[in-house]
Amino acid sequence: MSILRTLTIVAGVLAGSLGVQAAPALAASPVKAKNVVLVHGAWADGSSWAQVIPKLQAAGLHVTAVQNPLTSLADSVAETRRVLAQQDGPTVLVAHSWGGTVISEVGTDPKVTGLVYVAARAPDAGEDFVALSRKFPAGPARAGVQEHDGFTKLSEDAFLKYFANGVDPTTAKVLYAVQWPTAASIFAGRTTAAAWRSKPSWYAVSKQDYTINPDLERFLAKRMNATTVELDAGHLSLVSQPDKVADLILAAAGQRE
Repeated sequence: MSILRTLTIVAGVLAGSLGVQAAPALAASPVKAKNVVLVHGAWADGSSWAQVIPKLQAAGLHVTAVQNPLTSLADSVAETRRVLAQQDGPTVLVAHSWGGTVISEVGTDPKVTGLVYVAARAPDAGEDFVALSRKFPAGPARAGVQEHDGFTKLSEDAFLKYFANGVDPTTAKVLYAVQWPTAASIFAGRTTAAAWRSKPSWYAVSKQDYTINPDLERFLAKRMNATTVELDAGHLSLVSQPDKVADLILAAAGQRE
């Protein structure tokens, strides 16, 4: 690890402990990682990474997909920390959608060498992300949220039209069938850390996203000084464009120029 990278990380940790807002991590050459940990978002499960995983494995990376419980931010963080603790060296943390909240909290772990956000939230420490997102027009998928006993799912119509737009219809219906119930309370959860302020970050913006506003994604990517790609894809770019998502992860793992 370079002296510059080390100083950047140390500054971020000290700033967080003192309650001072640090600048985003400086852009730098990625550290070569041997592990990738994938964190899925709301209304999904680990199978949403099914087409990305073999591409990463073919490059020689050890890959683990977290089965994110989606019951609370604390539960999701705990499960991701448990998986991260099992990694035996430098690790890239990757998240889709709400999972970005989780890796923003967990990514301060010393094993983590880089963060990849795929159409994902990227809250600052203590930030009211719901208030931030209201500064951008809401996507039509939100109208399809259905709540029962404190847990939410997307209606079939909203899932297929707006959450999985651009995905093969047969695959989209399978993903709808396995969508994981998501506690309504998790969306208001606030992190205590913003790992992207001390770790190099990459961001894949979905230009046809009807779940998270693409301009919000661009705002987040710029704020974190992320290496950014824009994909002609809907919210589930990890399913509709797995090659490009995998390429971004490989770049973060030091496997690409």
